[in-house]
Amino acid sequence: MSPARISHWLMKSEPETFSIDDLHERGVEPWDGVRNYQARNFMRDGMRKGDSVFFYHSNCAEPGIVGLATIASDAYPDPSQFDPKSDYFDAGSSRDNPRWLLVDVAFKRKLKRTITLKELQAMPALADMALVRKGNRLSVMPVSAAEWKTILAQE
Repeated sequence: MSPARISHWLMKSEPETFSIDDLHERGVEPWDGVRNYQARNFMRDGMRKGDSVFFYHSNCAEPGIVGLATIASDAYPDPSQFDPKSDYFDAGSSRDNPRWLLVDVAFKRKLKRTITLKELQAMPALADMALVRKGNRLSVMPVSAAEWKTILAQE
């Protein structure tokens, strides 16, 4: 029997750069600029259209989960890697063998309140969650079904 496919994710963004309100306004947005191989692999190998996403605000006064989104596309090449004017340009990547991928993310809803990182860290049921482990700085990470349910119950 093969392991169950992960269908829940957490994606981090700094609200000064791209917030849940920005996603709400735009409806669907490419999740570009990911330049970490493990995060890229999650998008490439794990994410599928229709998967659920926690939208997380990072590097702000109150980091935490602020909304829900949905994966709106399978992974495809991130065009910013080919643009020399982009902050995410990668001279080592080529169009015939792109190094970096992205997925489109669709707004679902804002949470009634921010579920803060401090709250998440205090929950024993989330002790093994990648987000709460020290030193984990990934911008894209899997969330187990049990973690998803525990977090949504906090809203």
